[in-house]
Parts: sequence; C-alpha cells; structure tokens
Amino acid sequence: MKRIFAMITAVVALASCSGEGVYFKGISDGDSVTTPLAVKMGVCGMDVKPAGDVVEGTGHHHLIVDGDCIPLGETVPKDASHHHFGKGQTETTLNLTPGAHTLTLQFADGHHGSYGKAMCKTIRVTVK
Repeated sequence: MKRIFAMITAVVALASCSGEGVYFKGISDGDSVTTPLAVKMGVCGMDVKPAGDVVEGTGHHHLIVDGDCIPLGETVPKDASHHHFGKGQTETTLNLTPGAHTLTLQFADGHHGSYGKAMCKTIRVTVK
C-alpha cells in the first residue's frame, strides 16, 4: 500500500511540473479561501536548499503577499509582505485579512538573489 501511495505521489508531482518553475499545491488562481490558509510550495527544475551558499540549480522559496515578482538578480526584501523560507521549508500557514489578495511565489538563490520571472508565480485568492 505504501508503495502504491508513493507511486501516485510521484506521478502527481511530475504532472505538476511542466518544465521549470514554481507552483502552489492545493490552491489555484481565483480560489476563495479561509484564514488561516495553508500554503504548500513546489518547484520544478531546481532543488530546494537552505539559504547560505549559492549553489547552481538550488535555492529556496519566498512568498510575497500583495506584491510582484522580484527582478532577476535583485535581493528579495525582508519585511511583513515578503516571507523568507531560508531553512528550505516548502509549506507555511498565512493569516490573511478578508478580501482579495495576491500570493506571489518567488524562488531565489542561497543569498536571496531572485531567479526572476522564470521562477515566479502569482495567483489571486479571495479570503472569506
């Protein structure tokens, strides 16, 4: 049974990866959600590693609430809107106010240098 579950999980993960890029798991653009909101983050074509060293093909997630993609090479700011996952985390919980919000997932290198729009995904959600 465990083997079948592992195979199904692998197929779902591969189906989510259509080339390189980042993606949200379990929430989609236009969804109505409740708070607190569980957010799961995925990446294709790169490995998730904690912040620290810059290693080709690796990086970590940043989640930007009500903001845009960070241009290639720029450092992702650290403030109330820019959530850093420098320990290599791939999920979090957000407390959002009711209404419309954008969630932008940005992948960056070990020094928080943005991989730009190629590794960025923005969705819109409405909190009930």
